[in-house]
Amino acid sequence: MKIEIVKTLTTSFESHAKKTKDGAEFWLARDLQKLLGYSKWDNFLNVILKGKIACEVSKQKISDHFADIGKMVDLGSGGQREVDDIMLTRYACYLIAQNGDPTKPEIAFAQTYFAIQTRRAELIEQRLLETERVMARKKLSETEKELSKTIFEQTGSDKNFALIRSKGDQALFGKTTQEMKEVWGVSDTRPLADYAPTIILKAKDFASEITIFNAREHQMKSESKISKEHVINNKALRNTLVERGITPENLSAGRRCEKSGKKIKFGRKKIAEELASFSRK
Repeated sequence: MKIEIVKTLTTSFESHAKKTKDGAEFWLARDLQKLLGYSKWDNFLNVILKGKIACEVSKQKISDHFADIGKMVDLGSGGQREVDDIMLTRYACYLIAQNGDPTKPEIAFAQTYFAIQTRRAELIEQRLLETERVMARKKLSETEKELSKTIFEQTGSDKNFALIRSKGDQALFGKTTQEMKEVWGVSDTRPLADYAPTIILKAKDFASEITIFNAREHQMKSESKISKEHVINNKALRNTLVERGITPENLSAGRRCEKSGKKIKFGRKKIAEELASFSRK
């Protein structure tokens, strides 16, 4: 397909994208009908039906991506009448394009266009989740430094910090730190928390915050008292997670996460490289 045609189609597709009041992007089916080269609405409805079936097969709610609406259209006589239309998400447009007539150049373009648009959204979501995890790891690191400081202030030494943290891990996971490293495939030289999923990082952080508060509030002056407090708090968090269907030791490890809070780059060049790789598949 010539670059001029690609540019024209890209402009057309993007100019027909609309935004809701919440910022969500959508297309109207009657607009998409023209963009995909279908002259008859009834023929296009058959393609939409196939898209809905694909949506259901992929275990997505059809109503979340295909919303029936009515809109007014101008008549030659100067009047107006209401016609049926469908509000489509980007994903719905992609499914429709995948089920369209492959001989139409507009369909060939749309298949790639919506696939890349969908992939772009996935990449952004992935980076947001990665950023949240990095920030949770950084917060836990700061809280554990504060816990170490509290132990020193209360007992005169922080040499038992590692032991207290280890007891906390066992209370949270039901396994020792070393056992969890084996479960997650973490080397002996790396902290377990560098591979913990976000929810575990936040649970460990909350348990440590409570330990700090109570150790100071109740003037705990020994390792045994602070350890007992830390174990109680981690067990309480474990019970809450398990009650909600989350078993800490059964969660999958994440990729290595730097506790320094190193920034995850959102550069356009990196995203462009990933999108280019995706489009070549």
